[in-house]
Amino acid sequence: MKNLSFKNGDKLPIIGLGTWKSNPGEVSQAVYWAIEAGYRHIDCAAVYQNENEVGEGIAKAIDEGLVKREELFVTSKLWNNSHKKDQVLPALQKSLSDLKLDYVDLYLIHWPIAFKAEVGFPKEREDFYTYDEVPIGETWMAMQAVKEKGLAKHIGVSNFNQNKLNEVFKVGGQKPEMNQVEMQPYLPQEGLVDFCLAHGILMTAYSPLGSPDSRAEKHANDPKLLEDPVVKEIADKHKVGVGQVLIAWSMARDIAVIPKSVNKDRIKGNLASSEINLDDHDVMELRDAGISHRFIDGSFFTGENSPYESSDLFD
Repeated sequence: MKNLSFKNGDKLPIIGLGTWKSNPGEVSQAVYWAIEAGYRHIDCAAVYQNENEVGEGIAKAIDEGLVKREELFVTSKLWNNSHKKDQVLPALQKSLSDLKLDYVDLYLIHWPIAFKAEVGFPKEREDFYTYDEVPIGETWMAMQAVKEKGLAKHIGVSNFNQNKLNEVFKVGGQKPEMNQVEMQPYLPQEGLVDFCLAHGILMTAYSPLGSPDSRAEKHANDPKLLEDPVVKEIADKHKVGVGQVLIAWSMARDIAVIPKSVNKDRIKGNLASSEINLDDHDVMELRDAGISHRFIDGSFFTGENSPYESSDLFD
């Protein structure tokens, strides 16, 4: 299994199990199956509302001797309603309690926008804080403090564009060590990838299959990445599944990738993507597929009742 390396030498397994949209009653078993199959990287978040069950799956695998805690790499994320400096530590402590862990390996600011404490998802203008009220720098300073306490081995961000990363750099101290964003051949994010590489920031790709389960009515006309002829052609060439090609594409770019599944066979199949060796021509063909599309467009945070705009999220 290929690893990415942090500056201090810690290793991040390049493929992990994503747990977004994994339903209660399913995700504990999925995490156990993943560890049993050989995954050592589990990606979680408070807002997924399933960290308690993720923790059960991890605890079962450890109790049964399948893995030691120090062999696992577990990521969690700070939700948008805990961005004030005195909210970050309690939010992480809640995630640790749910996950039944003493520390996470990586803690990320989930989005660069802030909600009031009692708000899960905003509906009214007053549900939001503005950057004047809760600056990104305030949140980042609190993230550095939880790392200093040893509750997170590494800290970073998610869904941050170059402008927001530059704001974080101004805080001083620890730079983000990771930026997790949507990445797939219709959204290769080359400018952001180059920027992060230049600043020593690792990257993780979410929704590598194009988020096919996000087909709410407004997404009915989205392009279907899993049916793209270029993807199919490369899958046929390597005699593998189309989803496996899309996962392998991120790994070929030295980008961590976190496909999610609760199906045992698919969990194993996704892990097997790490054995596919795409050549430079495959990678180029996928990047140049001819369609540009962002599946997770952040519009649920940037509507008419929001003080935030799309430019606050994406380059």
